[in-house]
Amino acid sequence: MLAHLRTLGFVLAAAFMAAAAPVVADPEYCHGVDFDMKRPLVVSRVTAPSRVYFVRGADENASCPSDAPVCRRPDYLVPGDLVLTGKTQPPYVCTAYQSPFSRKQDWTNGWLPASSLAPVAPAPAPKDSDWTGEWVHPGGSITIAKGGGGMLKVDGLQTYPALLNVHTGVLNASVRPAQNMIAFNEDGSTPFDQGTEGDCLVRMQRIGPWLAVEDNGACGGVMVTFTGLYRRK
Repeated sequence: MLAHLRTLGFVLAAAFMAAAAPVVADPEYCHGVDFDMKRPLVVSRVTAPSRVYFVRGADENASCPSDAPVCRRPDYLVPGDLVLTGKTQPPYVCTAYQSPFSRKQDWTNGWLPASSLAPVAPAPAPKDSDWTGEWVHPGGSITIAKGGGGMLKVDGLQTYPALLNVHTGVLNASVRPAQNMIAFNEDGSTPFDQGTEGDCLVRMQRIGPWLAVEDNGACGGVMVTFTGLYRRK
């Protein structure tokens, strides 16, 4: 699933600005998928019969998002691509796209027509063997191994190449899968749902062949996030 982006210079600049922009608590803005303690991440597949173009938001043009030509961005996805989905502004949904095969941490964020997407159901009852292994995606990796007493050991390292140095994030937790997912707070000794602001909160789901990971942005340095789709190495 490579990104199908034709105006590369524009797209990379837009993706960088979107990633670097502060999170704005406004339904008209789509600068990425927000973390929600009560709502696990939803992964959706592009089901449209042909390419689907991203749509500008109100922060780019006051008349957007809409199907007006001025709102259509030049970057697009194709059938089968997977996106992370978040808030909605009907008939559009806020999405974030990054190819798990990319060598760079290039996210494309923006509105897409909800009618062009279909949620992908997580694996209903993952076994330990479905979780364990080394998983990789742009900028980092996560290793999951069997621990004692039915627990799984999760270790992860993520880096972000900032302008002057490299920011890093680390995961080191022991956790017991529950409700078809892995969810932990810091090292796993405190329940996920008791997390407070500043705690590193992580959820994982098996989506087809992928490991879908989301965090709350508090698991490392500035701009570091483990969020994304991981493939087995």
